[in-house]
Amino acid sequence: MADAFCAGAAAAGARVTEIGLAATEMVYFAVADGGYDAGAAITASHNPPQYTGAKLVLAGALPLSGDTGIGEVGRLAMANEPAPAPGGSRESDATVLGRFVDRCMTFVDASKIGGMRVVLDAANGMAGVYLPPVLDRIGIDAVRCFLDPDGRFPHHEPNPLLPENRAFIEAKVKEEGADLGIAFDGDADRCFFIDDRGDFVPGDFLTALLAERLLQRHGPSAIVYDLRASWAVRDAILAAGGTPDEFRVGHAFIKRRMREVDAIFAGEVSGHYYFKEFSFADTGLIPALLVLELLAERGKKMSELIDGFRAKYHISGEINSTVDDPQAAIQRVREAYSDGVQREIDGVSVDYEDWHFNVRASNTEPLLRLNLESLISEADMERRRDEVLALIRA
Repeated sequence: MADAFCAGAAAAGARVTEIGLAATEMVYFAVADGGYDAGAAITASHNPPQYTGAKLVLAGALPLSGDTGIGEVGRLAMANEPAPAPGGSRESDATVLGRFVDRCMTFVDASKIGGMRVVLDAANGMAGVYLPPVLDRIGIDAVRCFLDPDGRFPHHEPNPLLPENRAFIEAKVKEEGADLGIAFDGDADRCFFIDDRGDFVPGDFLTALLAERLLQRHGPSAIVYDLRASWAVRDAILAAGGTPDEFRVGHAFIKRRMREVDAIFAGEVSGHYYFKEFSFADTGLIPALLVLELLAERGKKMSELIDGFRAKYHISGEINSTVDDPQAAIQRVREAYSDGVQREIDGVSVDYEDWHFNVRASNTEPLLRLNLESLISEADMERRRDEVLALIRA
């Protein structure tokens, strides 16, 4: 598919540079660093291989999305083949991996990273391309799992957000007595953390940790996060002197918003972490390095850093419901919780003093997604979660 893409682009007059096997974040880096007009990662992202397609960006690694060009690409693709255009060419560049790793390493002091046993699960995806040269530069005892790229994904699907796909690394962390586990998705633009007890670290708690870290380093700034997130993110940003900026879900929206408010960092519940100094793009490697540096500096376990969040913020995680009429279900929610503070940036968000939730429709499936949090207790969260779910599924 990559060969066909390059051949077609060259025939249409583009000067194409091929960088070979690469994580999506390496494509973002290559486009911005090389001053290219556009870039494409041929990937199924975190999905099984039959979903392979292309992630497309413009100059500066700005993403194409539903309202910024994808529709036009679709229209052109379905039209008659254009006449060949002059000036097209194809060449290769084998230097991107080294330059990408060099850039990511500038986010940390590599000499501080060491003394930890860390399980790494690349799921036979693209993290297996960039992890070996990174591990040559840091002093951790790495337990390397599934680093050989294999698009058949023989061990498990490359989406650690699903519990069944992180069961391996959760067990491996406990088996190895490791300090940490880091799992990457298929195209390696997301990373997920397993603490020293073998427990999954929610993406919003990780966003709160990284926000604190970056605000301490850079001083006051806006931090963008998605509206599904725990209030732990908002509270951590405020405590560290930053400005919390809640926005709608999705990388195209988050990246645009970061530029609008000049945010140094953004995080999504889904494990996407974005950095101003990385072209406002998402990356799996930089947050992994920052967490390793943070743990080494503080001399603490990940569970110790997260336990305070777990004790105060009781989150449901994202729960999907199949519904025949998503908009009718959302209207039932609006009416039932009309006494709360309602916002409609993306679906409907309802805030009360000590609990809140968001219900939003999937862009691609007849699903509604619920995220709910209580500040009272786990039992209170579960009770309110079940109430909202019953309303959605009525």
